[in-house]
Amino acid sequence: MGEKQDCSKTAGKPIRCRAAVARKSMEPLVIEEVIVAPPKAYEVRIKVLCTSLCYSDITFWKRNEPGFYPVILGHESVGVVESVGDGVDEFKEGDIVIPQWMAECKECETCTSNKTNICSKFPFSISTFSCRDETSRFTDLNGQTLNHFLYVSSFSEYTVVDIVHLTKLDFSIPPNKACLLSCGVSTGVGAAWRAADVESGSTVAIFGLGVIGFAVAEGSRLRGAKRIIGVDLNPEKFELGKKYGITDFIDVRKCKNKSVSEIINEMTDGGADYCFECAGSTDVMQDAFNSCRRGWGKTIVLGVEKPNQKLSLDSLVILHSGKTLIGSLFGGSKPKTDIPILAQSYMNKELQLDGFITHEMKLEDINKAFELLIQGKCLRCVMWMD
Repeated sequence: MGEKQDCSKTAGKPIRCRAAVARKSMEPLVIEEVIVAPPKAYEVRIKVLCTSLCYSDITFWKRNEPGFYPVILGHESVGVVESVGDGVDEFKEGDIVIPQWMAECKECETCTSNKTNICSKFPFSISTFSCRDETSRFTDLNGQTLNHFLYVSSFSEYTVVDIVHLTKLDFSIPPNKACLLSCGVSTGVGAAWRAADVESGSTVAIFGLGVIGFAVAEGSRLRGAKRIIGVDLNPEKFELGKKYGITDFIDVRKCKNKSVSEIINEMTDGGADYCFECAGSTDVMQDAFNSCRRGWGKTIVLGVEKPNQKLSLDSLVILHSGKTLIGSLFGGSKPKTDIPILAQSYMNKELQLDGFITHEMKLEDINKAFELLIQGKCLRCVMWMD
């Protein structure tokens, strides 16, 4: 995947490299030279091979929150270990690694439990710093601090990541496919495998057909779901989704006299066994819950809604319906445990990844990638550093 390099000249020293820096909300990213500090204890400095653009990058880029900017965005990537800090035994120079925003310390009560993937020692938060000392490893050439993003910041040729946010890969998986496992694909497939535990012969409904929605379909296909219903505003998504097992499609714009949930209940004679919300909308979450089967239907919320949005459900419906509604970060997957399983599944020609990549370009073309994803003209755009 990557060539091992002699890092003796850079280990323990600051590195000057290129990064795409977001200076202000909704303004084009700026390609500029930055300084990346050496890793501190339990950290690893990585030479990023390639990174892909996820819609979460755009979601946060649109927010104008105090103290967020300037920031180096990006959280789907793969790279090579350049150097390690004190106390790092799990990784060494030359290792191929996938950074991820979800932590797995493998030591705390929750990490050692099969009931959740939420690390209690390093719980997820929208932090702009490293996870242990809340400081940054990035500065610009004027000495200004540049913020981290989701503990990864992969829109940089080099980045520093804590070991709890890193997964080592031992497989010869191509870098552009490996980086997809940092977020979207692992979230979607994981939601089908872990959060929902989709059963063979079941019926699945997916609300929102982006990368996560298609990955849910792929995970459900691999689990043997007999019917996978896609719900989206774009009818072209149906054709794209067929390769991932989508059997039926509902065009939301054509649902005039009936709600989506009414249509799904009629199609399935009582509702889908599993419903996945992948759009990040409380209205869609409500639709998904109303579309799942009474008695055992399960709705999994994966989409990122705006802060402080409220979801309203009738308490009697919850009591009488026997349905389940759960939220799921990273699809319930444990990164260090499950990402290697997904990588091996791809190498075994089981898990489909190739179709998720619709564009590839250089880092300097990152603003074009933003435009394509905002316009709905791509699934994943992979940007190469070299």
